[in-house]
Amino acid sequence: MTDGPAHLDGILYPPIEPYETGMLLAGEGNRVYWEQSGNPEGKPVVFLHGGPGSGTSPWQRRFFDPEAYRIILFDQRGCGRSTPHASEPEADLKHNTTWHLVADMELLRKNFGIPKWQVFGGSWGSALALAYAEAYPEHVTELVLRGIFTLRSAEIEWFYEGGASAIRPDQWEDFLAPIALLERARLVEAYHRRLNDPDPAVHVPAAIAWSRWEASTLTLLPDDDLVASMTEPRGATAFARIENHYFMHGGWFDEGQLIAQVDKVRDIPAVIVQGRYDVCTPMMTAWDLHRAWPEAEFTIVPDASHSASEPGIAAALRAATDRFAE
Repeated sequence: MTDGPAHLDGILYPPIEPYETGMLLAGEGNRVYWEQSGNPEGKPVVFLHGGPGSGTSPWQRRFFDPEAYRIILFDQRGCGRSTPHASEPEADLKHNTTWHLVADMELLRKNFGIPKWQVFGGSWGSALALAYAEAYPEHVTELVLRGIFTLRSAEIEWFYEGGASAIRPDQWEDFLAPIALLERARLVEAYHRRLNDPDPAVHVPAAIAWSRWEASTLTLLPDDDLVASMTEPRGATAFARIENHYFMHGGWFDEGQLIAQVDKVRDIPAVIVQGRYDVCTPMMTAWDLHRAWPEAEFTIVPDASHSASEPGIAAALRAATDRFAE
């Protein structure tokens, strides 16, 4: 997607172009793409994309009033326009962890001379937003979170080890197809072996199957354009490799860490937006976060699954950023 699905034109702000782009020298040979758009003197907000490994898209600038906000997007290590790209044979994910990304965010904030910024993240971006805010609460003005994901073992098992097959059995069959029958008891590990096989004849089909499973479940109604965009071989390879790498390590979190440490962010104004029928990150996690953090505004979108491109979710996110802009 570029400027976003046409159905968002009446919901989000019009398309805009960046006024500045660059590469952050993040260490360990990583160069992280960043861009700024909107008002250079406006309220700073940083957008955290999902995956991990999906990269940003131009339409994601549109959640923010361009007259009110200084809008910062960046592609996390190994994906999008950041280098080295995780689809490349020589790419090494050893220095691609949650805490490397948190450090990259803090370096970006300091380089821009921003004392405090709003942090906006969905799906994996909600986990990264919580991790960053719990590490640096003094630098966060507000949190806008969507499709809550905290990488607890039950969340990963639900989506990648068979729970969600109860709802999407036809698409689940396609996810199982690359994996030999005797390896299907531990699918994340089985995919890890294939995604890191040096032979493109092995890792590319596995990456496409992994990415297609996720893309097919992100929206309540089918979105063929979204599936096509997420199964392009180069992008799918980076996406699947990075996601799988993070899931193999539980995001480098202690089990339940992000919700357990919510006291660190309790006083930060926050909005949580969750689709009622989210198959990818089911509402159980958002509900657990809500119970632990009742001070945060909690919005359930009754006719949506997971994607920020679904009308009800997009509208709720824009309403949150509009209110915080004031």
